[in-house]
Amino acid sequence: MKNTYMQKKETVSRNWYVVDATDMTLGRLATKVASVLRGKHKPTYTPHVDCGDYVIVVNADKVNLTGKKLDQKIYYNHSGYTGGLRERTARVMKEQYPVEMVERAIKGMLPHNRLGRQMYKKLFVYAGETHPHAAQQPVSMDLD
Repeated sequence: MKNTYMQKKETVSRNWYVVDATDMTLGRLATKVASVLRGKHKPTYTPHVDCGDYVIVVNADKVNLTGKKLDQKIYYNHSGYTGGLRERTARVMKEQYPVEMVERAIKGMLPHNRLGRQMYKKLFVYAGETHPHAAQQPVSMDLD
């Protein structure tokens, strides 16, 4: 009987990918990027090892939301103080904080533990077309 392959963190090889978020739906973009960050696209995927790749998301300000989400979806932040709840609609988030909106969507689809926080550090989101990671020679990734 053949044993299941378990990857070790020392043997993980990581690649860099660039994803253009122009005219993509936020949720569909987030699921695919989260899958790459976890390493589920690799045949050597191991659940308890961070075997994912680095992902750079550009044009975060051009991402789409379907239906009435721009006006009905609300993002909450709480300062920890009494009366410190702040609410923002998706329209405000898209106009003023597009990077945070994409980051939150992707982070919510990663594991909520130490491993997920480690995976989240490999995500880089930029509102515009340019990014400072040219030295890593990232490969363009088509998520369609």
